[in-house]
Amino acid sequence: MSKVAVMGYGTVGSGVVEVLTTNAQSISMRAGEEVEVKYVLDLRDFPGSPVENKLVKDFNVIVNDAEVDIVVETMGGLHPAYEFVKASLEAGKSVCTSNKELVAAYGAELLEIARDNNINFLFEASVGGGIPIIRPLKSSLTADEIEEITGILNGTTNYILTKMRDNGSAFEEVLKEAQELGYAERNPEADVEGYDACRKIAILTSLAYGKQVDFEDIYTEGITAITAEDFLYAKAIGTTIKLVGTSKIVNGKVVAMVAPVLISADSPLYSVDDVFNGIYVRGNMLGDVMFYGKGAGKLPTASAVVADVVEAVKHKGTNIMTIWSKDKQELVDFSEAAHRFFVRINNSEGIAEKVEKLFGAVKTIDIGIADEYAFVTDEMTESAFADKQAEVSGVISRIRFAD
Repeated sequence: MSKVAVMGYGTVGSGVVEVLTTNAQSISMRAGEEVEVKYVLDLRDFPGSPVENKLVKDFNVIVNDAEVDIVVETMGGLHPAYEFVKASLEAGKSVCTSNKELVAAYGAELLEIARDNNINFLFEASVGGGIPIIRPLKSSLTADEIEEITGILNGTTNYILTKMRDNGSAFEEVLKEAQELGYAERNPEADVEGYDACRKIAILTSLAYGKQVDFEDIYTEGITAITAEDFLYAKAIGTTIKLVGTSKIVNGKVVAMVAPVLISADSPLYSVDDVFNGIYVRGNMLGDVMFYGKGAGKLPTASAVVADVVEAVKHKGTNIMTIWSKDKQELVDFSEAAHRFFVRINNSEGIAEKVEKLFGAVKTIDIGIADEYAFVTDEMTESAFADKQAEVSGVISRIRFAD
């Protein structure tokens, strides 16, 4: 029998206990032995709950108990999660986590500790909730060299953008609705400014190319400036707007960013709506693969954590090799990245001639907004666009194309 300690009895932690209890028989069959929750670590009391007699408030109870084989970390945040996970690994206990902040910041280090102790650090649920993506990158796609990963990685922002598109609503209005429905936090900054998606694409990029990608090095832009008018223009040119995290090989170098982009109808990500996530992967041999599903939520995320628990039980005494070194993955200076741009500016006398002089031949878009002039540029570097934009006054917005 394997004994498990769950650290954090919030939404995901309680879901992990529920999955392990409800599906105990099938989980035991797949793991090859019974799996039982021995401890639940939380500073709160849960009188009358199923884990009332398993609650502990001192981490040392867990780390010093030789019976505990596997620690599940669902506390969230960096501290004390990092210290508790590191100590658990050093004590010879495998760890399964859903904590994207922890994995993005310390993944390479924690994997190294697990490897040195012949145990495992597993984190399938840290990206995409219940969508299996980490394990495919580590095993199913190992015959390929990954050329691109592009994903809708945050359900909150995808819900907001979907409702703005479908209802013609303003960002602030839909954000309030998302908060009332529980899709957005009271402080939504991590979601709407793109930080959550950035950590996730950093993890995926680190796994794809085998070296540490610090999320702070990835250009990140949120959705707070997107308007209902932007969606009208997007519809007119057969596109929609999605917040994506992307990393790809361009001329042998890795380019990465998180930003709202215009996606055409022939993209597999075009129809990924509401709180769903979609992750598109291109391999040099396999070609295109799409992963789709609920990217968050109590039971989908808990299901992914428990799948890692089963993996840890099946591989007792054996480290599952994961190539992710502490060496830094060099990213292309984002100013050198190239995109096509959709631009809205205030209409004024001679603006068309000035735009054509600066940007060359452009495709103009007219949806009947009299005081605006909108156009699409040819592909150019970020720095070239910034230089040209600086010479035009009255820019309302600009959105990149997902080319």
